Amino acid sequence: MGQGHSEEQGAHQVSTEQLSHELALRFARKCFTPLEITHFKDVFRSLADDQDGIHYWKEETLCRFLVIPDALGPGPLVYQMATYLGAFPFPSLAPSILTIEAMLKVVVIMTERYGRVLKRGKADRNKLLFRSLAVFDRRMSSVYEKPSQDALNSSKDEYNNTDETAVSSPVQSRPAGFTAGFAVDQPVNDQEEEEDDDELALAALDSLDAIEVFKHDQRVDTKIHHAQIPVDNFRRLLMLLLVIAPLDAQESLSRHAERLTDKRIQGLRRVADSILWSFTPEQNAGIFYQSFNTIIPASLPYMFDGLNPLFEHFLFSKNIDLSKRRRQSTTSAPWSSPGLTSPTISQVPDIPLEPLLPREGEILDLNVLSQLAFFLKGSSFFRRLRPLYLGGDAGFSMGSIEQKVFNWRAPSLLLVAGTRLPQEPEGARERAFADTLPPKRFPNGASGNSTSGRVVFGAYLDVPWKHTYKEAVGGTETILFQLEPIHDVFRASTISKDYATFTKSGVGFGNPPPRAKLVSGLSSHISLGAVSLLLDESLEFGVFNHDSTGGGSFHPSQVRKTDWQDRFEIESLEVWGCGGDEEAEKQRAAWAFEEREAAARKTLRMGKDVESDRALLEMAGLVGNHNASGGSMG
Repeated sequence: MGQGHSEEQGAHQVSTEQLSHELALRFARKCFTPLEITHFKDVFRSLADDQDGIHYWKEETLCRFLVIPDALGPGPLVYQMATYLGAFPFPSLAPSILTIEAMLKVVVIMTERYGRVLKRGKADRNKLLFRSLAVFDRRMSSVYEKPSQDALNSSKDEYNNTDETAVSSPVQSRPAGFTAGFAVDQPVNDQEEEEDDDELALAALDSLDAIEVFKHDQRVDTKIHHAQIPVDNFRRLLMLLLVIAPLDAQESLSRHAERLTDKRIQGLRRVADSILWSFTPEQNAGIFYQSFNTIIPASLPYMFDGLNPLFEHFLFSKNIDLSKRRRQSTTSAPWSSPGLTSPTISQVPDIPLEPLLPREGEILDLNVLSQLAFFLKGSSFFRRLRPLYLGGDAGFSMGSIEQKVFNWRAPSLLLVAGTRLPQEPEGARERAFADTLPPKRFPNGASGNSTSGRVVFGAYLDVPWKHTYKEAVGGTETILFQLEPIHDVFRASTISKDYATFTKSGVGFGNPPPRAKLVSGLSSHISLGAVSLLLDESLEFGVFNHDSTGGGSFHPSQVRKTDWQDRFEIESLEVWGCGGDEEAEKQRAAWAFEEREAAARKTLRMGKDVESDRALLEMAGLVGNHNASGGSMG
């Protein structure tokens, strides 16, 4: 009994700095291969600054290594995130000095490798990322105090007093006299708030049997609901995330940064604003955690995926000769190996990659493609989209869509853009369209900061297109969405399965198939689903309906809890096929088969003796010149 009590008391007396160091050791041993650790150490040491024996990275070094585009201005924000995550799992230690241990934890969190150690931790870094971006609302500034000279000196003293370090560098510590840290972590009157423990941090300390130390540290940690991300900061981050969305692990961001023309930056800002307005910034000066935690899983689940390959770059050093490395033994512990002095080899020239899009449409460009990848897995879209139907080229008709889309035997993407119609129809065509819709309508949807009235809607159809006479098509992976002026996603419901229809009445998503014959006493208006998109048969007008009570084929918005309806005049319409060469070859084969069948039917109708066939048709009065008027036989 006494011995157990003594051991427990000793565990509680372990400092937060030592526990942070132990966690870095555990991450190093279990989250990386020996070769990856060798690459990581070489990358860090080759670029680190040295001050009084302390090796660390500055903001300029981090941004230069990651090739963060200066034109977008997110460099200080990325550095802020890194200095917060480097202090994991103790927020009171932030901002940390970016020593090799701190950078190791940054890479583990950004690449989501923590699951190999934190078995009981929820694989969700969103809360950590929010904390790294947020500031306390009374200050609303992203400015924070960078590590000072006192901090470096204190870290040096801590290093000299430590027997074991993870990578021959000082352990992370909060130096004496260095109390500033992030605003989100400053103590405030938060006694009325419920306990807000970070699940990943709890799992980290649980793996080290140090929960009590963590809870003590949390007592001085501001509750997350007091904090928010400044709107301007979040906009800059969104623009960066849009650029890195298609990034591969070994692909340099410089390839994408080269495309940042003034026109591209304007497009990035437009898309970022559409996403930003889904967080209702008109009501607040920043983004609160409640909306952040609601909207991202529902509408932007893959938004942070681009950070994974960006920080994977730490595991690929261009200075290491892999042929020599293979001859070395890898049985030693990764942290105990001596520093590597590798010869510098010439860099292999970048191999040109296939374009992300074979061509840009009037709606779909690189910016919108990245926006789509925030909620539709990017691996299904980057370099795998093919234009099937572009209204500007093929003409706006149902026949053109049928001819160019129906033989695509894979999922597809429909995008439609237009301008909102006024509440009261203007002109005969608008009135005729309004007369086909139910007379009672919801008010227009929100406009964000757009003054042009432009709206962009779309749908992802997970099955091939076909005519729908009695039943709709589509599966539970079908998705409706809005891209502009506000980003929103409406996922399939199982209450109704009227996911997609293609009839003489037009193209619809979420609407029941039209009735074949009108029943006496029933309205002749088109039936709109609770959450639905309808394009009329002339592809001239469209309507998006949103009933917040739901009950249809698609779930209502998680962002806007109101009823609204947008009627618009169609300006651009596109259908893109999701797939590669195999799907394109199947489409070509289907077209060839239809051409052969049409030729065969024509030959069968006429026969081989064309003159005899024509004489029979003339006798039947079906062809030829018949000017004489008909009369009676009597």
